[in-house]
Amino acid sequence: MKNSISIEQQGAVTVVTLNRPEVRNAVDAATARELHAAFLAFDADEAARVAVFHGSHGHFCAGWDLLSGARMAQQAEPDQPGPFTALEFLPEDCVSPGPLGPMGPSRLLLSKPVIAAVGGAAVAGGMELALWCDMRVMEADAYFGVFCRRFGVPLIDGGTVRLPRLIGMGHAMDLILTGRKVEAAEALQMGLCNRVVPTGQALDAALALAQQLCGFPQKTMLADRQSAYAQWDLPLPQALHQEWQRGKQCIEDGLQGALRFAAGSGRHGKF
Repeated sequence: MKNSISIEQQGAVTVVTLNRPEVRNAVDAATARELHAAFLAFDADEAARVAVFHGSHGHFCAGWDLLSGARMAQQAEPDQPGPFTALEFLPEDCVSPGPLGPMGPSRLLLSKPVIAAVGGAAVAGGMELALWCDMRVMEADAYFGVFCRRFGVPLIDGGTVRLPRLIGMGHAMDLILTGRKVEAAEALQMGLCNRVVPTGQALDAALALAQQLCGFPQKTMLADRQSAYAQWDLPLPQALHQEWQRGKQCIEDGLQGALRFAAGSGRHGKF
């Protein structure tokens, strides 16, 4: 039996690849557990700094495996716990890193960034996995969409939370209610992706971006990233205080950076 995912180390970058081409990398329960474990392992690996999340054979992820769901429906027995009982959780369970989600890592808050390399379809739960990532590099002919709208499958992997926060309520309601296809140019315009690259180049572009992030002073970058995630719904004074509490631990690193700048490094926007 072939593995549903593969994991590769490229220096300080961990590449996690979905590999279920027969269903356009749709995720069943076993694959969700594999993905959850893979990203927990990345977060715990002190040598890994950034992860790239990728789908093999031309597609990122077509969402939840509906064929697997149909088998669940056929095998369900009256008066028995439902197949998703194990996915129940309370808000207090979502302390870092977080519990298993229906699509796997969607309830995790990792301590390090993940970049999605999006080719082909990133729809329904696959779109939710891309939204879970910190950044999205999208190929010119790739597309997003809440395609589960047509089947009555709900967004339960963060889509109704992350999508409005990322692109605003107006755009989010358009996509959530209609389930329409969103191609790369529009996705870039509305902030749904961060980069658009030629077809077939998302993985290489995401790896280059990951290597760039690996080259920055890590303590400061991670503190700023965590502060940005943690500020949601905090009043401004508390959010500013939290930012200060995280950032002041990195001031010495910043002073060392100032010394490098004074010596001629990193001027005029160069990295």
